[in-house]
Amino acid sequence: MPMRPVFDGHNDLLSKLWAAGDRHGASFFAGAARDLDLEKCRAGGFAGGFFAIWVPGDPANAPDPMATYRAFDPVDPVAARQVTLEMAAILHRMSADRPDAIRLCRTAAEIEAAEAAGAIAALLHIEGCEGIGPDLDELYLYHAAGLRSLGPVWSRDNIFGHGVPFNFPASPDTGPGLTQAGRNLLAACNRLRILFDLSHLNEAGFWDVAKLTDSPLVATHSAAHALTPATRNLTDRQLDAIAESKGLVGLNFGVAFLREDGVKNADTGPEVILRHIDHLLSRLGDKGVALGSDFDGTTIPRFIGSTAGLPKLVEAMERAGYGSELIARLCWGNWLDVLRRTIG
Repeated sequence: MPMRPVFDGHNDLLSKLWAAGDRHGASFFAGAARDLDLEKCRAGGFAGGFFAIWVPGDPANAPDPMATYRAFDPVDPVAARQVTLEMAAILHRMSADRPDAIRLCRTAAEIEAAEAAGAIAALLHIEGCEGIGPDLDELYLYHAAGLRSLGPVWSRDNIFGHGVPFNFPASPDTGPGLTQAGRNLLAACNRLRILFDLSHLNEAGFWDVAKLTDSPLVATHSAAHALTPATRNLTDRQLDAIAESKGLVGLNFGVAFLREDGVKNADTGPEVILRHIDHLLSRLGDKGVALGSDFDGTTIPRFIGSTAGLPKLVEAMERAGYGSELIARLCWGNWLDVLRRTIG
């Protein structure tokens, strides 16, 4: 059977390249000991996805994820603006230097064209908007530079809203929702056709977005709270709202969000991922579920290992009796469908 092309809802490659001082992505093209590099992507059928900009905080002030309820400390907005610019520039350089290998895409049609040409289709995403000020000047500039998706918060609070902290077991209902600046950001994203990602918002913020937008509700990299009661996961009520909006959830591969015990253990088998996919399908239908791995940003199951291991997940779907049409939707078609209806 031919290899399935995969379009994926989230990766943190740009953060890894930035932290290494690799401003042209040379290690991506040459091969590197991380989840994504060109060789691994081609070996596993990774044909594109959301490439996230995420501004790290001070490691000395970061709590241990999944072990405490204490929130992450805020980051300095001036520094965040500089880091956001530098990470965006990395993707632009990579696309300019090697358009045969990777292309910055602004529309669903450009994603399809890149895949047809054998290049990885990269959609620029911001995860946590500390690099955007309340007047939204930066938003308009980044949109002109290709930004087509953002999550207003990561799992820390900022001027736009309240990020859901990492905790298990716990509810995602952890505090207030969007601020007025967050509502303004949402309205601007709707005008500009920038996808508004719900993955790191707390539950109150989720419901604020649901009330204020007519766009499909999308969580790029989340899982089911009913199966793994981590704060980062979505309740069935949230999933039902996403289904009603004809939206989508990209399934996060992070083992702490998939396992019943919430433990960060890479020895996690395909049946655990399939259990979440089945639950999401039961609430969202076969057009509302896709993949949102979080490659290079979390601990993923060892049986996948990297983008090169994606065919192993596809094989597990086949063994579980998923039909060819459903697998094609999960791996590629559902993302393209929702992107046509959001970014164009």
